[in-house]
Amino acid sequence: MPLGIAVQTGENRDKVPVYIAGQIIGAMLGAVPAWLTYHSQFAANRAKDTATPTLGVFSTIPEIRTPVTNLITEIIATIALVLPIPAFGLTTGLGESGALVLVVTLPVVGIGLSLGGPTGYAINPARGLGPRIDHSLLPIPNKGTSDRGYSWVPVVGPLIGGVLAAWIYNLAF
Repeated sequence: MPLGIAVQTGENRDKVPVYIAGQIIGAMLGAVPAWLTYHSQFAANRAKDTATPTLGVFSTIPEIRTPVTNLITEIIATIALVLPIPAFGLTTGLGESGALVLVVTLPVVGIGLSLGGPTGYAINPARGLGPRIDHSLLPIPNKGTSDRGYSWVPVVGPLIGGVLAAWIYNLAF
């Protein structure tokens, strides 16, 4: 999202790498409590005869792996999220009323319900990358692979989608 907004507004472009790094670090820090919370389940999972890998607890994974389709889905989902955000600033008092939280949350829920199946909908590079890094580093019983071969999709798709949303917004408004 920082990249898309920087492209749309032309402001803070020099801060985009810092924002992205901050989001990835925040996502990694957020995944650690998930690891702590589910540690007993991971251990119980290891004890089963039919233990399953745990990557889905941490990071997005596709239901059906078709990288081009997965990438397109991430692009569309990110456009759906980022495109209306600059318009929210046009509505006076929206942020002060508290409605802005709802106006951003409902599209995320809608994106998850409609486009979540094919990719798990990262819609933010940090969501796709940060927890996946944690998954590869943390001592998780029966964790399976961190699926590095797919890890580029939830990073590249949202970056492209954010830039396209900014361009569409600038063309339309």
